[in-house]
Amino acid sequence: MFDVIGKRRIFYALSLFLTIPGLFFILLSPFTDAGLQLTIDYTGGTRWEIKFADPNVTPAQVEQVFAENDLAATAIRTQGGYIEIKTEPIGLAPQPSESPAPSGSPAASAGASASSGATGSPTASTSAEPSSSVAPSASPAPSASPAASGSPGPSASPAPPAGNGELPTTGKLAEMVTALESKLGTIDGQRSLTTIGAVVSSDLLQQALVLVIAGSLGILAWITYRFRDVKFGVTALVSLLHDVIVVVGSFAILGTFFHVEIDALFVTAMLTVIGFSVHDTIVVFDRIRENKARHLGEPFDEIVNHSILQTFGRSITTSLTVLLTLLSLFLFGGSAISDFVLALLIGITIGTYSSIFVASPLLVDWTAWEDRRHGRLPTARAPRARRATS
Repeated sequence: MFDVIGKRRIFYALSLFLTIPGLFFILLSPFTDAGLQLTIDYTGGTRWEIKFADPNVTPAQVEQVFAENDLAATAIRTQGGYIEIKTEPIGLAPQPSESPAPSGSPAASAGASASSGATGSPTASTSAEPSSSVAPSASPAPSASPAASGSPGPSASPAPPAGNGELPTTGKLAEMVTALESKLGTIDGQRSLTTIGAVVSSDLLQQALVLVIAGSLGILAWITYRFRDVKFGVTALVSLLHDVIVVVGSFAILGTFFHVEIDALFVTAMLTVIGFSVHDTIVVFDRIRENKARHLGEPFDEIVNHSILQTFGRSITTSLTVLLTLLSLFLFGGSAISDFVLALLIGITIGTYSSIFVASPLLVDWTAWEDRRHGRLPTARAPRARRATS
């Protein structure tokens, strides 16, 4: 019979090996370019993927053109020969309309009525910047809302939606198209164009943190209530923290060396991993509780070891079926969901490991420490010495 609990220090060492490098790269993220690479979903900015007719154009050359136009940008080469450019948000400032209606006209009244439900300025856009060539009104109204300008006609500079393959023809991005083509040659195509404002990105980041923290605290409260013992809840939460560090740390390492980014779907993947991991942990814990009632008087570590072995096959089989499906999605699902699926693959694998080799051993060590503290057990070395002499 395999003694999982007896070899728990080996599994603790393996967990440290898995978490420390990732944690190191996570801590580097706020201070260097290494570590987590966040998309504009969380940082705000404009993300633009274009392809030049000349395949020899380098990302460094693109960055140089942006710098000459007073825009800080980072560029990397992506699949298909495209260059992905990330820069400050472009195209979020509202522009006044070409022909504002006179005050008191029906159009102005309708516009003022419509503006009561509009925000002062947009915070997110997935299109090119509106044209800046429109002259402002001689006497602008105090309201900053575009709707309040009372223009009955269409917008002065309609822009193509993101990812439709049409290059911007107005605004600052159109100027960048001209600058890039004059320096580096014809732009052969556009794959995507997205702009996210700072307000939206900060809200997304806060919501992501709230979701993960609220989910973890809810799991802690429920397991503690369900098993009537805070040790079960806390060890399950430590196991979840272990899983989160491994997954986020893996993406920090991948982001440092392979420019893998974290987008909004990553939070969905993390919540899925947390749910799947705690499911496995509860299966083991529930068997521990059953065996503890059936085998009163047996050492707790032996009860836990029996419980792990009894649920081992179920845990591995369940996880393996999910992993096979995810592997198929990762290999054949395309680049749009590849990072999301990769997070699930890493998370569910490490979640299955932690449920068996982290949560339960921690429960044994905590219980043994509590027993020694209250004088219910001798020290850990005494029983082994007696068995050796018998």
